[in-house]
Amino acid sequence: MTTVSGVSTATSTTSSASTSTATTSTVDYNQFLQLLVAQLKNQDPTEPMDSTSYLSQLASFSQVEAQTNTNTKLDSLLTSSALQTADSAIGRTVTSADGTVSGVVSSVSIVSSGSPVATLADGSTITLDSGVKISK
Repeated sequence: MTTVSGVSTATSTTSSASTSTATTSTVDYNQFLQLLVAQLKNQDPTEPMDSTSYLSQLASFSQVEAQTNTNTKLDSLLTSSALQTADSAIGRTVTSADGTVSGVVSSVSIVSSGSPVATLADGSTITLDSGVKISK
């Protein structure tokens, strides 16, 4: 097992702000559950909810829960992949896809987008994405 040294995680305030703004216009998992419970509590006892409609809402709830779990697992997988890329780059020479940036990696940061960004010995940085060549 290898250890990752020189790897840090950075967060982007701009990315977090834009993500929270985008999600405020949609109903999230907890809000959906609160709406469903409120609807059940406040329904007219003389005219209860149609069972077909109720089952449809429960199916929607299950789909939202499954999607939330899938997103969590996907985020974990992407983070793991970024850490493996970072581990393989430290101490090695990297060259950008176009060949304009090259040098020995002294440290790697994982930014909020999940992409590893290598800091070279000369202080320049390069995103470790497809096309970047890592050599010994």
